[in-house]
Amino acid sequence: MIDELDLALVDALRVDPRAPWSRLAGPLGVDPATLSRRWARLAAAGDAWVTCYPSQDRIGRGLAALVQVDCPPDRVSAVAAELARHPQAASIELVTGGADLLLTVAAYDHEGLTAYLLDRLGPVPGVQRVRTSLVERTVVEGSRFSSGALDPAQRAAIAGPSGRTRRPVADRRIEQDLALIQALGADGRMPYPALAARTGLPAATVRRRLTEVRGSGRAVLRCDASPRVTGHPLGAMLWLDVPPGDLPDAARRLAALPQTRMCAITVGPANLVVHLTVSQVSELGRIEQELALCFPAVRALDRHLMLRTPKLLGHLLGPDGRRTGYVPIAP
Repeated sequence: MIDELDLALVDALRVDPRAPWSRLAGPLGVDPATLSRRWARLAAAGDAWVTCYPSQDRIGRGLAALVQVDCPPDRVSAVAAELARHPQAASIELVTGGADLLLTVAAYDHEGLTAYLLDRLGPVPGVQRVRTSLVERTVVEGSRFSSGALDPAQRAAIAGPSGRTRRPVADRRIEQDLALIQALGADGRMPYPALAARTGLPAATVRRRLTEVRGSGRAVLRCDASPRVTGHPLGAMLWLDVPPGDLPDAARRLAALPQTRMCAITVGPANLVVHLTVSQVSELGRIEQELALCFPAVRALDRHLMLRTPKLLGHLLGPDGRRTGYVPIAP
């Protein structure tokens, strides 16, 4: 049974996914042992998990694309299940609107993306049509999303001092950084000794390297949860055509909305894409109306409502949204 402490614990780990239980105990008002047991129960049931992935904007390598896929009605679930096995397909959504499936695809370069789209995705039985939009820049991404279970004082106490840096890292270290990030993909709270064994690096090096890649923003840690925890919100994707002069302001306005999980500038028919989490469809309409008042020339080219998420950042999800497995993201 999910209760208020579970909700607060998940939201606390959205503030700092690797925060020690001792730091969360005070703000949440319970002892560390209770938090550890609660998290173990949530994770074992597939109701919550922490993952890690590289930021393409910060690490200076790789690219992401949003790929819309059309399928025959009787093949949508089968195609999604097949694509979920692909390490390049980081996330898969079954959606309404002008597509059947929406994929977030990771690649090291344009040649790799082209090879995946033509040689791996295209030949999958049931794939009828593919439309691709490159992500030029991510304005805001899902790790910052909050369900509102914590008040500002609790969030501030959990976050602690910033200490974030933006120093570049020499190319010779990028491969080791990527190996560390990939090791954390399955379990973002993996202890340092286990990370050291997985990567072959000394534990002290792993601790220092992880602090660096998090501080620079090259590694993104994120806590996600099943609908049992999140309360079955409605996910929606807006594909917007924004005049170039309005694009920076429109992106900032949408990124600042509490409903926004992701906002990205893209190269395709739509140049701004935003993923919103709303309680009902009418809320989506109000957001569009407010946007139109500020930017009358903006056009919504398509709207996707999320029906089911078979895969989220490498994590396989069952029909009820619980985590069932993991396929490492390997561009």
